[in-house]
Amino acid sequence: MTSSTPAPANEALVPVTPDQRVFGWHDHASLWFSLGVGLLVMQVGSFLMPALGTREAVVAIVAGSILGAGLLGWVAKIGCDSGLASSGLMHAVYGRTFAGLPIALNIVQLVGWGTFELVVMRDATVAIGQQAGALQGAHWPYLATLIWGAVVMLLISGSMVRLVRKVIARVALPLVVLSLLWLTWQFLGMAQAQGLQALWNRPGTGGMGVLPALDLVIAMPISWLPLVADYARHGRHGGSALRGTWLGYALANMWCYSLGVLVALTLPSKDLVQALLLAQGGLIALSLILIDEVDNAYGDTYSGAVSVHSLVPSWSIRRWGLVLAAVSTVLAMVLPMHSIEPFLLLLSSVFVPMFGVIIGRLGGGTDAQTLLRWAPRVNLVPVLIWLSGVAVYHLAPSLLPGAGSALPALAFTLLLSWATRPRVAA
Repeated sequence: MTSSTPAPANEALVPVTPDQRVFGWHDHASLWFSLGVGLLVMQVGSFLMPALGTREAVVAIVAGSILGAGLLGWVAKIGCDSGLASSGLMHAVYGRTFAGLPIALNIVQLVGWGTFELVVMRDATVAIGQQAGALQGAHWPYLATLIWGAVVMLLISGSMVRLVRKVIARVALPLVVLSLLWLTWQFLGMAQAQGLQALWNRPGTGGMGVLPALDLVIAMPISWLPLVADYARHGRHGGSALRGTWLGYALANMWCYSLGVLVALTLPSKDLVQALLLAQGGLIALSLILIDEVDNAYGDTYSGAVSVHSLVPSWSIRRWGLVLAAVSTVLAMVLPMHSIEPFLLLLSSVFVPMFGVIIGRLGGGTDAQTLLRWAPRVNLVPVLIWLSGVAVYHLAPSLLPGAGSALPALAFTLLLSWATRPRVAA
């Protein structure tokens, strides 16, 4: 007489059950506003100065936020309608075997982002402590990294749904909105004292056009594309997932990028954290933003765990999350992680065309579950379109000077994928 243990279920490749679909419009909006706020976003916003004029920067920020968050919302709707995680969507579009490549790239970028977030939180913690007259020793950066890594591990050991609905929506979101309002008020006051009209009309020094700046703005929401379905699949309705995600992230992205520009205009500094600390009440406001930053690191870790689980389902999402949180903590202590602009643009070159293909294939009502059920090992047409889109991303600046990279690559992959999509009704 023999017995066999059934293989563990792959939670990433099956739709969530109806009882897990609890997110409403407010939950999506709260989550993505909170994830859209961060010191890293403000830092990237400051990169637009002084190359762009103030008005040009505002145009790039508004247009890039609307477009980037709109893509997030579109993928959120696909994830909610199908109930599949991002790795499930990749399996459905690229094939059961080939999907391992984009999933592996996603895992690498999520570990990278998780490490970045820990570095940002560590540096901000040390700066806040030094401003308060403490944390002067050389060991504090390592200790701060360990503490924040432990916080992420504590959060990942609990329920993602409960964290979003009970902690982020009810506690973290009001606090971070208050801190942003306070910092905005303080730096607008500085701008008024320096001459608001002159700052608004300030020309750029050159070196970056509006469309390349648009690439830099889009890079931040694009970096979340491989994560959004992991959360949106828990929504009750695809339309509310789209609207909540789009509005929540667009508002946060516009606000934080604009605040980064405002800080760069009024208090130019290579260290954004130190500049924020110089504002009246900046210590408290920065501390609240720092607390909110934890959900960014959590989001990277949770989605990374879902992706790894999709490849190795023998370990649970929670168990993989603890492993990835530990890996990110170690990397944050040993790697130099401050040159972020090339990293952001490199990620965009992969994920803009990757999700242009996914949106083109699934964004028009195609049933992702049916495609997943009948997916071949390698779905050659989408694979070729994606790889061609990566080439377009890198060649566009040479072939179409001034057009940027993200928009040509996105248009190319989305339209070609739409034209070649299978006719499978939802």
